[in-house]
Amino acid sequence: MSVEFGFVPQVRSAVAGATGSGVRLGPATRLVAGAGTEGVARRLRATLGAATGLAFAQGDGPERIELAIDPALPAEGYRLGTGEYPVRIRGGSAAGVFWGTQTLRQLLGPDAFRQAPLRPGRDWELPAVDVADAPRFRWRGLMLDVARHFMPKDGVLRYLDLMAAHKLNVFHFHLTDDQGWRIEIQRYPKLTETGAWRSRTKFGHRASPLWDDKPHGGFYTQDDIREIVAYAAERHITVVPEIDVPGHSQAAVAAYPELGNTDVVDTAALGVWDTWGISPNVLAPTENTLRFYEGVFEELLDLFPSEFIHVGGDECPKEQWRRSATAKARMADLGLANEDALQAWFIGHFSTWLAARGRRLIGWDEILEGGLAPGAAVSSWRGYQGGIAAARAGHDVVMCPEQHVYLDHRQHGGADEPVPIGFVRTLEDVYRFEPVPPELTAAEAGRVLGTQANVWTEVMESPARVDYQAFPRLAAFAEVAWSALPAPADRDFTAFEHRMTGHYARLDALGVGYRPPTGPRPWQRRPGVPGRPIEGPPPNK
Repeated sequence: MSVEFGFVPQVRSAVAGATGSGVRLGPATRLVAGAGTEGVARRLRATLGAATGLAFAQGDGPERIELAIDPALPAEGYRLGTGEYPVRIRGGSAAGVFWGTQTLRQLLGPDAFRQAPLRPGRDWELPAVDVADAPRFRWRGLMLDVARHFMPKDGVLRYLDLMAAHKLNVFHFHLTDDQGWRIEIQRYPKLTETGAWRSRTKFGHRASPLWDDKPHGGFYTQDDIREIVAYAAERHITVVPEIDVPGHSQAAVAAYPELGNTDVVDTAALGVWDTWGISPNVLAPTENTLRFYEGVFEELLDLFPSEFIHVGGDECPKEQWRRSATAKARMADLGLANEDALQAWFIGHFSTWLAARGRRLIGWDEILEGGLAPGAAVSSWRGYQGGIAAARAGHDVVMCPEQHVYLDHRQHGGADEPVPIGFVRTLEDVYRFEPVPPELTAAEAGRVLGTQANVWTEVMESPARVDYQAFPRLAAFAEVAWSALPAPADRDFTAFEHRMTGHYARLDALGVGYRPPTGPRPWQRRPGVPGRPIEGPPPNK
């Protein structure tokens, strides 16, 4: 396999000069879309047309790029040949063809990632290479938390473009939390009228004495959501929404106080939470709460066609339930032994409800506690153990352990890192992350759908801060998720770093404010804003 072309993520096979000596793209270059690839052709014309100024008109001709589906290939696999005309991209599905076009863009150089031609009229040269490629995992995800700090719609669309450029295909959309509710639910307008806004925001870690004293918030209308989902689908990205229950729900309780534990706390006095951490104000385990959230999920299912719906299920303090006569009565009625079993009942209700509508529940690994319904899946975040337990119990798993792929963790131990959170997770650390634990048998490993990097935004007050935390580590993660890499200790990080020298130019063309290898630029620092660094290596568990 050749690495001279600087592919990120690395392809399975790239043979230079096997057929021809390469081609030039110019005004005569045509684009021929085979059956089922018409949408891919539209995207290729939009991206390459903008960068090159070429029309890539539909139609036959000696200088043409051909897109075609070949059912003999893996669904997301593709073959790309650029040695001579016609340039051919064949994929096992339209998605495979689309990933092939992303590799084609990389072959044309960083200027192919710009939105207007830098030198109109120039020729664009494609080197001669035959590429055979397919992903390792079917779930190659990025979770973006827009609840803690709202990201306007154009920023979300931009991140979908960045995901597509890195062959990531699942966008986990964290839409609700204690600090904000970000999706319009028409039957419950107060969720956004009240729940989408907080009066002020803690600046830095929750122990910080600093506050940003202006209101913060925002939400996506249902038409915004439809646009985001359609935009993602054009890029062969599935959007998996997350509505957190029964914890991380103070914004919902602030909007509709009857959802909370009214017999132990004055829920009418609660506002949307303005600091970070784990709020004690959780949902009450009542029929009213179940009916309310069924209404939320009914609207959600109309907006998101995804197989999976994420319900959170993590970090649910039980103290209010322990004090609540209503919760105790519910446990007695159901014959439940304790509050952990009550949470399992709550999650199980929605697992059954979603299954009856042809969907599957997925939640953070706490949903394993007390038992999990068949068909439900687990996002393993507290380490590998939740994923191992889920796979051994016959559940599908997405591996996203905090110690390895939480991109809000700091990238370096230096004093200039802005608002340093958690363990040091360098570019190399992420590159050596292995999603499949060696303890699993082959059958159990087959339960690992894939992997996901998570971006929690408590200390990311702007899209520029999100860029800094996500990149360049998201490029390393994308290679872990896509490429057939050796065992972590045997991975050639030096070669990856060499390829990244060219990839930084692509990120520059895309306008990504990544962390440079030499450290943060002056405007990327946050002097005087306290974080929560954790010293030493993270536990590998």
